[in-house]
Amino acid sequence: MTATNRTLRTVTAIIASLLLSASVAPLPSIQAQSLSQRVDRRLDTPPLQRNLWGVVLTTEGGEVLFGRNAERLFMPASNTKLVVGAVASALLSGDFTVTTSVYSTRPVVDGVVQGDLVLYGRGDPTFSRRCYGVDTTLAGACEDDPLKPLKLLALQLKLRGIRAVAGNVVGDGSYFEPTVVHPSWEAYDLNWWYAAPVSGLGFNDNAIDITYAPGPDIDTPPVISFSPDFGDVSFTNRARTSARGSHKTIEFYRTQGTMDIWAEGDMPLGRKERTEYFALPDPNLFAAQALRSALIAEGIAVAGATLSTTDSLQYRHTRSSAALAEVQSRPLKDWIFPILNSSQNWFAEMTLKQLGKQFGSAGSWHEGLEVEKRFLIDSVGIDSTQFSFSDGSGLAGNNLVTPLALAQLLGYMRNHPHFDVFTAGLPQSGSRGSLRSRFLGTPLEGRVIAKTGSISKVNSLSGYLERRNGRQLIFSVIANHHTLGFTAMTQYIDSVVVDLGR
Repeated sequence: MTATNRTLRTVTAIIASLLLSASVAPLPSIQAQSLSQRVDRRLDTPPLQRNLWGVVLTTEGGEVLFGRNAERLFMPASNTKLVVGAVASALLSGDFTVTTSVYSTRPVVDGVVQGDLVLYGRGDPTFSRRCYGVDTTLAGACEDDPLKPLKLLALQLKLRGIRAVAGNVVGDGSYFEPTVVHPSWEAYDLNWWYAAPVSGLGFNDNAIDITYAPGPDIDTPPVISFSPDFGDVSFTNRARTSARGSHKTIEFYRTQGTMDIWAEGDMPLGRKERTEYFALPDPNLFAAQALRSALIAEGIAVAGATLSTTDSLQYRHTRSSAALAEVQSRPLKDWIFPILNSSQNWFAEMTLKQLGKQFGSAGSWHEGLEVEKRFLIDSVGIDSTQFSFSDGSGLAGNNLVTPLALAQLLGYMRNHPHFDVFTAGLPQSGSRGSLRSRFLGTPLEGRVIAKTGSISKVNSLSGYLERRNGRQLIFSVIANHHTLGFTAMTQYIDSVVVDLGR
């Protein structure tokens, strides 16, 4: 263990100790009190008494040991991802994959595709740079190059003897619905990776990486670069480098629906290089641009333009012919990890639409939500009045669910044959993920496996806790309408969970 890690654990332990004692004083006999008395007294003590709390603790069999507003509806934030993660894990095999194909609209003659080259996606979210497991040292656990699948497609085309494309390169995302942006997401959010558009094609999480650092001197422009850069970004740098120690105010903006981007504000001298992830307005065009770059790298010339479509009829006949090249996605069990551990919104939304495509009538938000609804009611047995979901990630502010419904879902999954696929994605206290530094120095260190959630004035944590006697319990804690800030509220939630685990 490094000195930095020892310091982190020490500081975390001190914070946990303060939360379990001084933060709720005067509570001299808290350990001697009943579970209900302990938790209620904690939540009724300043500064927590003004917030809206939903808390439930159950056995694996569903017996309620404690409840506070357990059957009232709350905004769950990213605890919404528990639903899409559970439903996908239960209904699909952990080895489920989808295929991305390349078709040609006209024959190949003497190594030349006489028409357009069509890249057809079937909802693969794994054309990305990320790790898909806690142990990043395992072979294949991480992917450093989002272009890798497209390079494989380009290589297959080259091995078939293709050396040129006479027509266009087209990104066809029509496997999913034409609507790629959720109507409930806020306009500002649409600029950023966590609200990236959701289509049948996806590349690099449908976002461009913007890296920025201070310039060499005060009043010089910050150094800003884009990756991957396919030449379609129109950028204006209106920002400046400010004095060392000054406030960082640099922000990135764009004209809605375009790649006309500009930067404003100050970037202080001495600040470390940062990277932001800016959502693309047309994910199908983005993927087609990526394929074109892979083709050029393989020495395959393209005479036409780079285009995109979400019209399912445009290339219907083309898709009935044999593909020129194909690549398989990573298995579903790898999709679950980014959804639950990394809390990647785009993976959750892609998976929700995939559920609609596989078990409903279309790859749409509506059909995906209908599949979730039927599963929660018919399979889990949850009362339909205890949930109302709008998206798969929890970004929408109109998602609602009761703590009891989440606990019932977690209890159902605990006994499901695919539980290992589901739980492998959940963060664990002390391990890589959103619980890495939580519960350290408490009786529950390493014993909590749960999904976090956070949007404005909302924090949540739902999952499994293991007592020292080996007994596993299920909990859900949701705080709405609070103004305490992310760090303070997560610490208070952790103190509640420790109380629940006593």
